[in-house]
Amino acid sequence: MQPITDRPIRWGVLATGGIATSFVEDLAAVPGAEVFAVASRREESARAFADRHGIAHAYGSWQELAADPEVDVVYVATPHAAHHSATALLLEAGKAVLCEKPFTLNAGQSAELIALARKREVFLMEAMWTYLDPTVRRIAELVADGAIGEVRSVQAEFGFVAAEDPAHRLWDPAAGGGALLDLGVYPVAFAQLLLGAPESVQAWARLTASGVDANTGILLGHAGGATALLSCSLDVQCGQRAAVQGSAGRIEIDRDFFHPAGFTLYRDGADPEVFTGPAKTGHGYGLEAAEVMRCLRAGETESPLVPLDSTLSVMRTLDAVRERIGVRYPGE
Repeated sequence: MQPITDRPIRWGVLATGGIATSFVEDLAAVPGAEVFAVASRREESARAFADRHGIAHAYGSWQELAADPEVDVVYVATPHAAHHSATALLLEAGKAVLCEKPFTLNAGQSAELIALARKREVFLMEAMWTYLDPTVRRIAELVADGAIGEVRSVQAEFGFVAAEDPAHRLWDPAAGGGALLDLGVYPVAFAQLLLGAPESVQAWARLTASGVDANTGILLGHAGGATALLSCSLDVQCGQRAAVQGSAGRIEIDRDFFHPAGFTLYRDGADPEVFTGPAKTGHGYGLEAAEVMRCLRAGETESPLVPLDSTLSVMRTLDAVRERIGVRYPGE
């Protein structure tokens, strides 16, 4: 892949929902970024989105966006059941891709996309903002430096109350619905950032009549006896808290562990240390765009901060959780 060093990087956006709107709004504040084109399955939707955000080109099909030679990179903002097909189309056309999380419905689909990107030497990254958040990165650095000794336990929760509506994608198996893929990907990714891939997976869940998970608890077992106790829910309003506990201290995040404002470090024999992260700007998607653009300007096909192997590892854990709780999506 040739580095892009002498001009703005031209973004395409695939889909026109709320998350696409948030991404485009954040992209306006990223130096050197240009929102160049948008695509939807309906031309009127693409045109309305383009008019609303001042985007020059609007396409009524994904294929037209993929074929536009002026587009450097595409943000895939579709519901996750369409991530595989949309991303594969773009990679085949030689387009760099930032794909919203969860990367795909299952690890098999993820492995196919990763193999395709590597074969064609095209950039690909999951939009996992947690791995790019400077406060989370500081936590990972402290853990790696032994600030709390050997990590023995990670705990994280993510949940909110959503009205059960079979017509909504959150509750629709065909759309990859349920708490796990929408919310559970965050605590699993956070735990694996600190502990790596688990050696064993246990899980329990309340399933809906349609067969998706509404409330799921996860226990991961790691090498050396470390554990991760995680939960995700569409039934419960959680505090979005997390804790990392080690042999010589602990780290606690009081809220929004996936993009926290700060955290407290407790070291044995010392006063608590309160860390405050940098002020948040926009919706948080600018971090993802900036890392993609850094990679494109450096000629890199993968981000070292959101590596594809880590994305695949998390998807394998999510697959194992679904196997334990009995959730399968159509076509699997």
